[in-house]
Amino acid sequence: MSNDTNKTIIRIAEIIINELKLEDISPETFNPDLDLIDEVGVDSMDLATVALVLRDEYGIRIDEDDYPKLTTVRIIADYIINKQNSQE
Repeated sequence: MSNDTNKTIIRIAEIIINELKLEDISPETFNPDLDLIDEVGVDSMDLATVALVLRDEYGIRIDEDDYPKLTTVRIIADYIINKQNSQE
């Protein structure tokens, strides 16, 4: 895993923890492969909120049709990196 990918994963974890007020988890210990819906308890409204914050943070558009695909922090990081690379 590249350093940029790791930084993106930690930043996404920070955003999720802050937005969803997950006080018992730190970004460094957040398992990026946890299923956000089944294992973390994120619902569709939470995911929409996180997507808006990620859009502003990374300057990318996240299609609502893509929300169901964004099931883990690692998948979200890959999605963001791919979107950023396609904009260059």
